[in-house]
Amino acid sequence: MSRVFALVDCNNFYVACEQLFRPDLRHAPVLVLSNNDGCVVSRSKEAKALGIGMAVPVFQLREQIRRHRIVTFSSNYALYADLSARVMQTLEQLAPAVDVYSIDEAFVDLTGVAAVRALEDFGRELRQTVQRCIGLTVCVGIAPSKTLAKLANQAAKQYPATGGVVDLSDPRRRRRLLALMPVGEVWGVGRRLRERLLVEGIETALQLAEADVTDIRQRYSVQLARTVCELNGESCQPLEDLPSPRQQIICSRSFARKISTQAAMKTALCHYLARAAERLRGEALSAKMVTVFMRTSSFGGVGRGYANSASASLSVPSSDTRDLMALTVMLLQRLWRQGYDYSKAGVMLTDLYPQRGQQQDLFVSGSEPQSQALMTTIDRINASGKSRVFFAGQGCDPSWRMRQAHLSPAYTTRWSDLPVVR
Repeated sequence: MSRVFALVDCNNFYVACEQLFRPDLRHAPVLVLSNNDGCVVSRSKEAKALGIGMAVPVFQLREQIRRHRIVTFSSNYALYADLSARVMQTLEQLAPAVDVYSIDEAFVDLTGVAAVRALEDFGRELRQTVQRCIGLTVCVGIAPSKTLAKLANQAAKQYPATGGVVDLSDPRRRRRLLALMPVGEVWGVGRRLRERLLVEGIETALQLAEADVTDIRQRYSVQLARTVCELNGESCQPLEDLPSPRQQIICSRSFARKISTQAAMKTALCHYLARAAERLRGEALSAKMVTVFMRTSSFGGVGRGYANSASASLSVPSSDTRDLMALTVMLLQRLWRQGYDYSKAGVMLTDLYPQRGQQQDLFVSGSEPQSQALMTTIDRINASGKSRVFFAGQGCDPSWRMRQAHLSPAYTTRWSDLPVVR
């Protein structure tokens, strides 16, 4: 049986999440900003119409924001993650298999659906159900391969006449769309590869689809040869039944104010480590290696910059914040150079293992049961929302933390922020 995929992608996801609880902004120019309110990461349709591009630094837009009364929000990842989970749960209730690709898009397996109903009708049902249950608008691209489904989804967003759903099962329709799509729009064709292909006269997705697969494999890569096959309707990327095991956990941020003392850097790194360890335990994992990195601003001028990182391992993997934090502080002392103003730092946990069935050190007396009980209690208290406990190393001064001057309430994950209906 031929495979059929649908790519379901939320439109302007971050902005749509903010507008969901602010209906007064439904037709207003709205921007969502990156960590530290640095640059644009999501735009409403009205903001795009004003010519505002992605990743533009906010300081370059101040006059435009004032003149057009553009509403700005700091990134509210707790809200976005919760709404994303609700969208994915809705899709799972309708489709036999769902592969979550990113926070705002998922591949859905529609193999066999064509035998009982029209694929385009099913795509419209997916779109309408998400709109009705969650309040977010999605576009649906349907095709016999993931690469084609991506292009179909782009067409669904680009051409309003499609009603947000494009089915490329028909080879003639597929060929027409490929002829319209620039080769740079194909999934997996980055900027450098696009420039190489343009030099050789391959300007559209159709021209890439008609290229010789053997020649592409020899001159470029196996991955691009697979892309050519996918553009011709041959599925080379199956749906992932299970998510890949996590390889690392990173927690890093730019500081609201630059850090110039070791004590302040210690509290920042301990805070990041505590967050990373919390996520580690949330996925029932332990880490053996800790990496700490820090750097000054990239715009500090030649000769005044400093960036460095260092790693160290535990004798046995641990999910205990105390063990991981001790290693973090030791690495900080190794990395620290006085006299610099640091703009960013972070902690990375690698060499991850499942907590169950973990081998212990024969020569070290274990305190594993007590450690797990303590960490579970801390996590439970912090998740309850009633209070928050933290380690002394994290400090009480939050002045170094991210600038989030326009942060919206956590409407769906904090009781005190629930919207009030009058």
